Amino acid sequence: MKLQLLKFFCPFLLTACLNSNTNGRKENIQSDVITCFTPGEVWKDTEGNPINAHGGGVLYHEGTYYWYGEYKTGITSLYPDQGWECYRTDVTGVSCYSSKDLMNWKFEDIVLRAVENDSTHDLHTTKVLERPKVIYNARTKKFVMWLHVDSPDYAKACAGVAVSSSPIGDFDYIGSFRPNDAMSRDQTLFVDDDGQAYQFYSSEHNQTMYISRLTDDYLRPSGQYTRNFIKQAREAPAVFKYNHRYYLLSSGCTAWDPNQAEIAVADSIMGPWKSLGNPCMGPDADKTFYSQSTFVIPVHGKENTFIAMFDKWVKTDLEKSSYVWLPIIFDDGFPTIPWYDNWDMTVFLE
Repeated sequence: MKLQLLKFFCPFLLTACLNSNTNGRKENIQSDVITCFTPGEVWKDTEGNPINAHGGGVLYHEGTYYWYGEYKTGITSLYPDQGWECYRTDVTGVSCYSSKDLMNWKFEDIVLRAVENDSTHDLHTTKVLERPKVIYNARTKKFVMWLHVDSPDYAKACAGVAVSSSPIGDFDYIGSFRPNDAMSRDQTLFVDDDGQAYQFYSSEHNQTMYISRLTDDYLRPSGQYTRNFIKQAREAPAVFKYNHRYYLLSSGCTAWDPNQAEIAVADSIMGPWKSLGNPCMGPDADKTFYSQSTFVIPVHGKENTFIAMFDKWVKTDLEKSSYVWLPIIFDDGFPTIPWYDNWDMTVFLE
């Protein structure tokens, strides 16, 4: 495809959700069926409410996609005396949305809820809950959620685990720990073709990325791990596999403020990893389009087709944070993420 062409218009403009104002800026107009992605704009569910699933990930299971994320609501406050802009909302829980086409999402429920009556609990409203990811274990027939759980000052730095017999919950919280006795903050999960699962997590005060092989039930670290990108300050990991090689998308560490993304490649999931630089292309590519990576979705039924998920944080009003979903396009074997004002799946055919 011609990567300099950074605008792609949906073919179904009569039912699509775009319009131009006098300044030429695209605006969402609610329609019954969404037919294209509009990165950074308000994205509403099938009931017409803004989708609330931040820092999330997507699971495909038996013909349906499930999007899990942080359900952020209420006042955004600044936790004092941290030396960085520690903005947060009270914990509400993890939301779940379902979709057949990745565009139209039905709100299922809050599938892991905050705990209100026990201030010592990991999920108490005053604590931190971030980056929930869910994978399915074909051996145990369980859906396993890992998430970053923390104290309000981010000193706890632990991974929490919850399980469910259904993708739409409820999830039962098991507890938290520091995997491999190391801090665990921004994190993601990846299941390889052989069914083996891995946790990628930012550790050592966010200076090093750990890759940890999980036990067969996906509930604990197996004890096998590697330390990667040592003292390179990478977070917000998102992993995918293309042509038998592994790719890791991540951000730098600038709190809620955007920075330049980086993508790395490895022949083995445990490393070593080689940085390929910034995959983003187009306006504000040096700021990752003012967003931050959270997950990469393999599109089911379309070989080597991937969507990069980013969060566009509004740090002083986190509930209003939006989503930037963009296609990953391989150009002579190099993964690129070009900007589109709006796009649909036909972009992969160009």
